[in-house]
Amino acid sequence: MASRFTLTQLEYLIAVADEGSITAAAAKAHATAGAVSMSLKELEQRLGIQLFIRRRSKAATLTPAGQNAVADARRVLSAADELQYSAGSSQKDISGTLRVGCYTTLAPFLIPPLLDEFATAHPDLTVQILEGPADLVPNAIADGRCEAGFLYEDDLPKGFQSRVVRENKPYVILASNHPLADRVAVRLADLADEPLIMFDVPSARSAARFVESAGLSARIRHFSSNIELVRSLVARGIGYSILIQRWPIDLSYEGRPIAAVPIEDPIAAHRTVLAWSSGIRLTRRTQALIEFCEHAFH
Repeated sequence: MASRFTLTQLEYLIAVADEGSITAAAAKAHATAGAVSMSLKELEQRLGIQLFIRRRSKAATLTPAGQNAVADARRVLSAADELQYSAGSSQKDISGTLRVGCYTTLAPFLIPPLLDEFATAHPDLTVQILEGPADLVPNAIADGRCEAGFLYEDDLPKGFQSRVVRENKPYVILASNHPLADRVAVRLADLADEPLIMFDVPSARSAARFVESAGLSARIRHFSSNIELVRSLVARGIGYSILIQRWPIDLSYEGRPIAAVPIEDPIAAHRTVLAWSSGIRLTRRTQALIEFCEHAFH
């Protein structure tokens, strides 16, 4: 049975979805706006759905059916890309483009080795990173913008498979001259009367819950989504904080020393996972990434 569409039509569809207008998509695809518009009209006729709501200045907004079509188109083009690069190559050859999503707070710990050691090990592979908030990663995987992504296991919705790549137990940071800074571990009760500097991102807001789970009330002094500001305030003795990811250097952005102290209370470790959509055959690119993570991050 003959295909009802071409890969070029799918490429135009994705370009318009990404760029928001036919004119911008045409420039990206090195085609004329007329050719892109005609191609999409033909694609709509063949699929029997309306993909876009066209507006003035050739702007285009995806319909719900169009959003589903774009997600499917990304997967089709990814499979076509895999076929093109795998044909005639050995099973050890990894080529093409691998798009990986990453939760912003995890990026400093995971992306550098990915763009360094992993990319160096596979010189024919192009690695692209989509970085953003926690909910962006599963959405980007679901709609085909990424093949896989890094996020916390607690943020993983249904319909995904994952592999644990790191485990981190929450810990306390204190000013280096704090009376508890030299302790082997601290109880949260020891800090009950002190101000908490809250790292204000979804994954870290559990700091207040940790305190409350110990039967205490958190005295929040300041909220910030800037981790370096949080660490700098703590280094100056303005309060303490509870973090998940461990910094390799116990110095604030200003160069002031910080004490990182384990928490004695029973607190579960936070798991970082590499996730992908369930029921989808993994490309060799993604399989290679999983193998790399198992060795590099554990």
